[in-house]
Amino acid sequence: MSISKDDILNAIAEMSVMDVVELVEAMEEKFGVSAAAAVAVAGGDAGASAEEQTEFDVILTGFGEKKVAVIKAVRGATGLGLKEAKDLVESAPKALKEGVEKAEAEELKKALEEAGASVEIK
Repeated sequence: MSISKDDILNAIAEMSVMDVVELVEAMEEKFGVSAAAAVAVAGGDAGASAEEQTEFDVILTGFGEKKVAVIKAVRGATGLGLKEAKDLVESAPKALKEGVEKAEAEELKKALEEAGASVEIK
């Protein structure tokens, strides 16, 4: 019995962010590849087209003086557990969400800034 791609994707979707990071590191080590190199190759033509950007990354650059409020906002936006959200906030600058639409990125930025965080959209 083989495992389908959908089964693997569903299993990954149920993992915490930290577990996914560990999985990627294990895959890089086992297969001798780098996920960053694969992204660079796949996105190599990005500069060639002059199309408007449709996907944005929301980057948490700092948590300011209201760390607890920012952690709560991050948990609400990402669905992370308390420890994962706290670790993510404390490791700023860090990407919160990648490849989201402009409206969602702006909404997330607004919510995080209201909580006291500094946020950047790229």
